[in-house]
Amino acid sequence: MNTTAQPRRARRGRPGHDLESVLRVAVGLFNERGYEGTSVDELASRLGVTKSAIYHHVSSKEELLRMAVDRALDGLFAVLAAAGEQAGPAIDALEHLVRGSVEVLVEQLPFVTLLLRVRGNTVVERNALARRREFDHAVTELVRRAEREGDVRPDVNPAVTSRLLFGMVNSLIEWYQPRDGSNNGELADAVCAIAFDGLRTR
Repeated sequence: MNTTAQPRRARRGRPGHDLESVLRVAVGLFNERGYEGTSVDELASRLGVTKSAIYHHVSSKEELLRMAVDRALDGLFAVLAAAGEQAGPAIDALEHLVRGSVEVLVEQLPFVTLLLRVRGNTVVERNALARRREFDHAVTELVRRAEREGDVRPDVNPAVTSRLLFGMVNSLIEWYQPRDGSNNGELADAVCAIAFDGLRTR
């Protein structure tokens, strides 16, 4: 008798209703109606499947929320890690971080939108907010380094500079509309040109 544990196979749903489809439709509903205002019944109706088909992929609505906000946060932290590996002045790493964050926002727009709207009403949301604070602290420290190196004006509190900088980035969720053939790099260039022309010392 073979008692060796076998690896669990990934569960597959009907074509067009795989986990990615369920997640994307759920995120759309969460953004449209709010997480608490969305039921699994409504999600099943939007997908055209039964509730059991959804539970074939995830154990709960909360798991969908966790997967969604983690996708946005993981993208942002990957950019943060890459910025930390940049050689040279901190201002260049900061610009790399802003540019990359704009690209993550554009590429994962529904997921980042959901992340920026969580309010801490569930354990998943509180964990997401804790990771956002960790990200914010890292940005503030990068601004401090750039200030010490003489590349960022010292008359503004680094925490304020950080919030203003990423307030501009995050505001994209309110007006940016993806279009076929749009160039994400051009949008990142525009944000960096406006932000860093104002931040750099003369």
